[in-house]
Amino acid sequence: MVVRMISHARLVGNGLGKLRVLGNGLIRWPCSESHLALGLGVKSGDNMRWFSSQTTSADAETVSIGDVSMKLKKSTHPELVPKTYLPDSIPQTTLHHLRFMLQKDILGQDLFLIGPPGPHKRALAMQYLELTNREVEYIALSRDTTENDLKQRREIRQGNAYHIDQCAVKAAIHGRVLVLEGIEKAERNVLPVLNNLLENREMLLDDGRFLVSSERYEKLLKDYSEEELQEWKMVRVNENFRVIAIGLPVPRYQGNPLDPPLRSRFQARDVNMLPFKQELEHLYANSNAPPDVLSKMLSFAFTLLSKESSTLGLPDFPICNLDKVAQVLAACPNASVMNLLQRLYPYKLILPKDGQSSVEDALKTFELFSPLDKEAVASAVVSNATKANSASVEINYNGSQHVIQVPRGVREERLQPTTEQFVMTAYHDAFTADLLQSHMVHDFALLGTKGCGKSAVVNHLAKMLGYQVEPIMLYQDMTARDLLQQRRTLADGDTTWMPSPLVTAALEGSLAILDGLHRINAGTLAILQRLIHDRELTLLDGTRLLRLDRYESIKQEQGLTDTELKERGIYPIHPSFRIVGLAEPPVAGAGSGEKRWLTPELLTMFLYHHMRPLNMQEETSVLETLVPGSASQLQPLLKFVHSLRSSADPTVLSLSSSLSTRQLLRVARRLSRYPGESLHDAVHKACLARFLPPMAKQALDQHLEEAKISKREDTSTEQNIERAITCGVQGGKLRIGSTETSVHEPESAVMVPDILFYENAQHLTVMEDMLKDFMLGEHLLLVGNQGVGKNKVVDRFLQLLNRPREYLQLHRDTTVQLLTLQPTVKEGLIVYEDSPLVRAVKLGHVLVVDEADKAPTHVTCILKSLVESGEMILADGRRIVAPDDADMFATRDNVIVMHPDFRMIVLANRPGFPFLGNDFFGALGDIYSCHAVDNPDKSSEVEMLRKYGPDVPVDTMEKLVFAFSDLRSMADEGLISYPYSTREVVNMVRHLQKFPDEGIVNVVRNVFDFDQYNQEVKETIINTMHKHGIPIGARTDDVTLAAELSLPAPVMTSLWNLSSGADKLCPVEFRELTLKEHSWVESKAYKLDKVDARSSRFTEQQSYWNISMHESNIVADVAVTIGEEKDTVHVVTCNPVSLHTIYPEKQNAMYMDLFDVFPTTLGAYRPKLKILPLGQQLSGCVVLHEERANLTWFINPETTTVSRIQMTTFMESLTDHVAWRFQDEKQPYKIAPECSYENIFILYQYGSEHLNVVDLNVGLSFTVTLPFGASRIQMAAQDKWMATDADERKHLLTSTRDKSGVITACKIQALNTKPVGDAQQAVDVLLPGELESNLLSKAIGRRITSPNRALTSADSYASVAVGFPDLTSEIEVFSFPREPLQEVSPQSKDSLDIEQPTSRHQLSTVAFLPSSGQVVKALPTWKVPPNVIPKGSKQDHSGYLEVIDLAQHKLRYIPIPAPASRSPYKSWLQEISDSNVVISPKRDGGLVTVDTGGCVRLWETGVSDLERSLVEWRRMLGSDDKPLQVTIERESGKPVSGPKHGKVDSTGAPHVGGNTWAGGTGGRDTPGLGGKGGPYRLDAGHPVYQVSDAEKDAVPEEVKKAAREMGQKAFKERLREIEMSEYDAEMYEKFASNVRHQVKSLRVILDSLQAKEKERQWKRNETTGDLDDQKLIEGLVGEKGIYKRRVEQKPEPGSPQEKPKRLKLVVDVSGSMYRFNGLDGRLERSMEAAVMVMEAFEKYEQKFKYDITGHSGDGYDLALVESSRPPTNNKERLNVLKTMHAHSQFCYSGDHTLEAIRHAVKSITKDDADEYFVVLLSDANLDRYGIRPEKLAKALTAEEKVNAFAIFIGTLGNQAERLKKNLPAGRSFICLDTKEIPQVLQTIFTSTLLASP
Repeated sequence: MVVRMISHARLVGNGLGKLRVLGNGLIRWPCSESHLALGLGVKSGDNMRWFSSQTTSADAETVSIGDVSMKLKKSTHPELVPKTYLPDSIPQTTLHHLRFMLQKDILGQDLFLIGPPGPHKRALAMQYLELTNREVEYIALSRDTTENDLKQRREIRQGNAYHIDQCAVKAAIHGRVLVLEGIEKAERNVLPVLNNLLENREMLLDDGRFLVSSERYEKLLKDYSEEELQEWKMVRVNENFRVIAIGLPVPRYQGNPLDPPLRSRFQARDVNMLPFKQELEHLYANSNAPPDVLSKMLSFAFTLLSKESSTLGLPDFPICNLDKVAQVLAACPNASVMNLLQRLYPYKLILPKDGQSSVEDALKTFELFSPLDKEAVASAVVSNATKANSASVEINYNGSQHVIQVPRGVREERLQPTTEQFVMTAYHDAFTADLLQSHMVHDFALLGTKGCGKSAVVNHLAKMLGYQVEPIMLYQDMTARDLLQQRRTLADGDTTWMPSPLVTAALEGSLAILDGLHRINAGTLAILQRLIHDRELTLLDGTRLLRLDRYESIKQEQGLTDTELKERGIYPIHPSFRIVGLAEPPVAGAGSGEKRWLTPELLTMFLYHHMRPLNMQEETSVLETLVPGSASQLQPLLKFVHSLRSSADPTVLSLSSSLSTRQLLRVARRLSRYPGESLHDAVHKACLARFLPPMAKQALDQHLEEAKISKREDTSTEQNIERAITCGVQGGKLRIGSTETSVHEPESAVMVPDILFYENAQHLTVMEDMLKDFMLGEHLLLVGNQGVGKNKVVDRFLQLLNRPREYLQLHRDTTVQLLTLQPTVKEGLIVYEDSPLVRAVKLGHVLVVDEADKAPTHVTCILKSLVESGEMILADGRRIVAPDDADMFATRDNVIVMHPDFRMIVLANRPGFPFLGNDFFGALGDIYSCHAVDNPDKSSEVEMLRKYGPDVPVDTMEKLVFAFSDLRSMADEGLISYPYSTREVVNMVRHLQKFPDEGIVNVVRNVFDFDQYNQEVKETIINTMHKHGIPIGARTDDVTLAAELSLPAPVMTSLWNLSSGADKLCPVEFRELTLKEHSWVESKAYKLDKVDARSSRFTEQQSYWNISMHESNIVADVAVTIGEEKDTVHVVTCNPVSLHTIYPEKQNAMYMDLFDVFPTTLGAYRPKLKILPLGQQLSGCVVLHEERANLTWFINPETTTVSRIQMTTFMESLTDHVAWRFQDEKQPYKIAPECSYENIFILYQYGSEHLNVVDLNVGLSFTVTLPFGASRIQMAAQDKWMATDADERKHLLTSTRDKSGVITACKIQALNTKPVGDAQQAVDVLLPGELESNLLSKAIGRRITSPNRALTSADSYASVAVGFPDLTSEIEVFSFPREPLQEVSPQSKDSLDIEQPTSRHQLSTVAFLPSSGQVVKALPTWKVPPNVIPKGSKQDHSGYLEVIDLAQHKLRYIPIPAPASRSPYKSWLQEISDSNVVISPKRDGGLVTVDTGGCVRLWETGVSDLERSLVEWRRMLGSDDKPLQVTIERESGKPVSGPKHGKVDSTGAPHVGGNTWAGGTGGRDTPGLGGKGGPYRLDAGHPVYQVSDAEKDAVPEEVKKAAREMGQKAFKERLREIEMSEYDAEMYEKFASNVRHQVKSLRVILDSLQAKEKERQWKRNETTGDLDDQKLIEGLVGEKGIYKRRVEQKPEPGSPQEKPKRLKLVVDVSGSMYRFNGLDGRLERSMEAAVMVMEAFEKYEQKFKYDITGHSGDGYDLALVESSRPPTNNKERLNVLKTMHAHSQFCYSGDHTLEAIRHAVKSITKDDADEYFVVLLSDANLDRYGIRPEKLAKALTAEEKVNAFAIFIGTLGNQAERLKKNLPAGRSFICLDTKEIPQVLQTIFTSTLLASP
């Protein structure tokens, strides 16, 4: 007999007694009275002996533990008795536990072993069962366990269904011990099925049998025979049946709490860790590591397990695995102890900073802390196998070499890595050495961010050790069955169980890779604890997998063969088998859910290795090795990526996750193939920058700018793009843009898409980008809003490539099984049909996965292994393998080799609001090549729409495109929830194409009727439509045009003729022009907020917008560059000088700051500017002239270059400049702009004899000397100029040029003017351009063809000089006389807000429109005839446009709306224009005006143009209100006999058919309507009545009045309830109305988020509901729980309570806020922000807690709103506003901004919350108080878990911009407009809320 001693470790010599061997060979344990040490023995007969590993005696054995003994019984199935669990030396604590268990066993009581996570409770149970020779039935419980798994499960055998007893029933019948592990994981309705079995040993089985207790059965036998009891299906429960339950204490740990009835049936035993001394002795006995190190490690572990540590929130230390690292330390003595401890307890990944500090303090206490800043230098070399299943590994660790033995795989090939795409860096070498150490002793897991190389390292390790890899993708709703076994039907219909890949790996000795530990439910993964710790597993069909030594022990003891054991369902686990887990790191300090997946229970299961991203040097080496030559090109990108990874900002870190090493390799391959591409575009593409939240996008762009990765400037125009991006197939080659590839030749073209596709530049650009990646072998991901054409683009792409397509659409109910296979029942068999995915893999088709964001990410994540490595395990057991690995699986029949042509294209909606789908890009984006598909740009969209609606007016399509573009921008900003797409626009254009008379106003209802019942959204849509000229709500009679007045008849006022014989030649000199470019000019582009003025009614005004200008700016002049198709508007402002170049068609503008170009405006100097548009080759450029300093600048707005035109030498310029500076009064310089479109203009000084003709075409300046001082020079033509002397005498100058364009001579002739009749000599201003002959004839009343020029003067409306300037004969001047202006009284002037002009008539207020024959003048109100202004009307106008129609002899006065703001420099304004408006003509005969407030307006004044526009405007309205009637055409079946008039019904009743009555409808022969055969049509006047919209809206006035009164009454009642006066209500409404739109938008988002959180989930194992596809076999065999139902998802049992989000708004209520509020409204902005916060978060207090504090000179923590008492009504909210206002008025001066933000950031974390936000509102004038940007940045980022932001609402100069650049990206905003601040707050809230589910 082999005897083993079992005692407390190291008891000998410790005073507790000594072992003595007696003479008869027995062992005796003497104990002292004071020290009772339990001994363990087995008694055979009368003798006591130690437990033997073999039993040779036939006599009954007795086991004794201390004073408790029990006789052992012989097992009938010894293979079910646990083996080799009892150690050589049992600690005393364990003996006490075993004694207790023996007592309960003797009493017949069931046990509950409760304690912290770890294998010790299960080990104790198995030790007891081995000790007492008891057979075991084991089941690991999970949330998927059903009562069928406990009682009976049906199986089909030979066509019949049988009930198969499960663990509980078998244990009860055969007297075994039922071990239930994981009690807290089972759902609460499952375990009560055992209650009666536990209490009374009774249970009714599904097959009709009834289990009864042994006592009851014995009593029945006294009255009935055995046969009778069996006939009654009575089954005896063996008296030895016991239950041992194992569980965790809940609520300390996650899980379901014990059901009280179940709890009462167990006897509990707390099984905790061993005492320190016993645990230390255990380590000493099992490890050769240095004892002092082991002692320190154990001390550290016990410190973390103390009660004090648990109060700090530290998770349990997995002390059960301490012996594993002790073994590693013994094998590698110089290994880092801290590194080993972090494998057990990766505290840096699971704890926040304060927790990390606590752990490191404990490490330092026990001298175990060693900074890991410098990584160890290690490497590992694997030699050939030294023995079976083992390999020798030589590890070089910091210069020391160690040889260890590790398990190896079963593959025959050499144990060194073959050629593979893996680069071994020094870090990888050291990391692999660490993995090999862990591999030696235990299963391990790799934690690392996406794309850092976890899978690559593990695959490399597998190849090193000769392992076959079994990839197992884990997902959230994965069940225990999916992990272990899956049910199938055989060919004959019988049910069977198929092993999972994990079980297959265990049997074959493979490496099982569990990819996605962070995704799977922790309770489901916990069923593998026994497999991981004990290498033992019980499968669902009863099969047992045993560790090899246990298997061999049973085999030897029982004398069984492998075949016999296999028949009994016992298999050995291969000793080489290992499990490797892959996961993303948990989020330290996360509240709950997937982010905090690493629970104390999971900590006990693996040794954890954190794989960091590669550093820059390592990543460079990898890129250079895999993509030679790419490293140098990617150096800027690598620096950029590593700056993101090293950032402490969570927003920036989230960006770095999209730029993993995997993604960088993709970028490197792409740039290697296409070296001309931009790094900037590559980054934006990888990060999907188009769909990033605003703050993340800002942070990305800022870091790109800092890394000097700039966007490549695209100088091509839209027309060039349209021509360049084309596609076509020719000669078997597909070309898209400049990319070309061969067209595929499929075996069958049936699956190739064939669609109608209208190409446009944007979609073709996307397709070319896709083609490049497709050619590189990438799988593609297309992300975009709905309706942007993702499907169209993909289908067209595949159509061009001629590639067959398989289509798979996902939805929220998509499961992993349905994604791969589709189960069906055929003839009683479960048949799995291949899904489109499997078919595409087999046949090499392209799989298009649509709506990927709709399916849960834990489902779509199974695509990762397919895309990454070409492998996937299907639900039916088949395996997809990559083509390169086909030979490895050649012997298997369940393998599908992936076709080399297989590709996957995934389509998904953009992440975030408003889709609120699953973030597919965030989960799997880096394994695909990502492409953002946006709505086409405006030009592409219009081009595409023209193909859908060739007959629809382009103007209509442009209105739709621009309107929908604005709506999409609002959706991006969160202002509206629905992102309107191109799909809606296409449908509307198709409707208009088919029904052109419908009207766009009616057609847009097809889209917007969805929003009719949301008043806020409806108003937004209507305003947007109105802005772009879609007159929703207008009627055809809503026309407001200026009244026409008669123009006085033209009269001849003078005759002009040239003096004969008095010609003189003027001296001409010329110089070359020099352009001196200015060094640098600040410029920026901005969008126009263009509004169509004909949205609600038709007027002369077409549209308007405001330029971006400061309130001190003064509009100086306006000019228009007349292009071939589109005009460009230039507006120049002064104070300071700046230029705005506006592109109305594109709705954008360019601002150029010319402050440094012109002299300062300080002092009395007021620059007077004139702008000239150039033409021909210089079209788009302008000349800017300053009259007082005589500075002339050539400006190219497209290139933002400014060059001074120098016409004099340097000394002459210097002399002029000095003279100008020191001369008190100086006549200004003037410019003659009439020929600027020919690039020629004249400069002259008032009263000077010299004039300079500047010709930019030849680059020369010609100085002409006159015989007199000129007061005015006007250009009648390029070579003819009219000069006026001081006496107002006119002269004509005619220049002569040579072939090179040089003026060689200049002739001057006197132009004599002779008044006709009583006409007075007038000061005429020559207008550029001439009237056409027909207009000229109409104007003067006689048919004439002659050159002419229009003139204007103060005493006439306009004049026409007929014959000027070309005729040398007499020139007739016809004028339209004006009545003298009546004097306006000073009182009237004041009431009209006018002043008398201080300057002469200005040309900038007059425009000549030759195409319509009109002269338009901008007049102040006081110059307008009184009868034009309606009496009693409020004059809110800048002035009037006086439209003088020379051809029609009509006069109109069009009011100009008043400017939004008025400059305080009134006298300066009067020097420019007396009407506060400057004007300029347009190309199309229209007009541009700019008022002093910077509002640019476009006008249409021509009569024919107005008539045409009015027709178009009315056509847009449509004719929806016309009467309708229904006409049904049918065959009467009767012939037409002949025409006749028919009878006339004197009653006038309508008739239909009948061939009798005249004037009917639908008849024959008789006249009428809608019939046939009648002689003529006859309408008898029978109308079709229809209620019009106007009638519907015509609610009686008394009803309207009653409704208003009811509303007012309710409002006043509410005011009384909250004790609020109407005055207070009006005051509060003033602030609330300004942010109501943003409040509602934010609340829409919050509601949507709550709806998503409350979205119901499937609950399985139900007895009613929808049939569960995963339960088809269970349905066949007759089980009940085969249904699933949608229920609201409840929190995971035991998970932490959901915490609210905390917000603290810190507002500036200092004295400066009150002082400067009148200047820029900064205090009102703060108050509006407070209102937004208070109103938006009302009724969300459970999820969002906020408070508002203020800071001023009085302090830094003024409580305005406390989180515990938020305001609940308007009165309380108004009180907050009043407090803010009053405090800023009466507080002391001073600033506490820095203290306030520090206090807010620090104090907010005192409250337990899910997330923390601090928003500071302040002005940017922090320098004044010594607050540097670095200090503010430090305060904002002081707490890592606090998201702190600064919003600057006031600035002096560029203070705010400087601050923003020095603060962390995305942490600061500038809001100088009241409307922007709530929008910024909304951006902060929504972007962070959406990022935090």
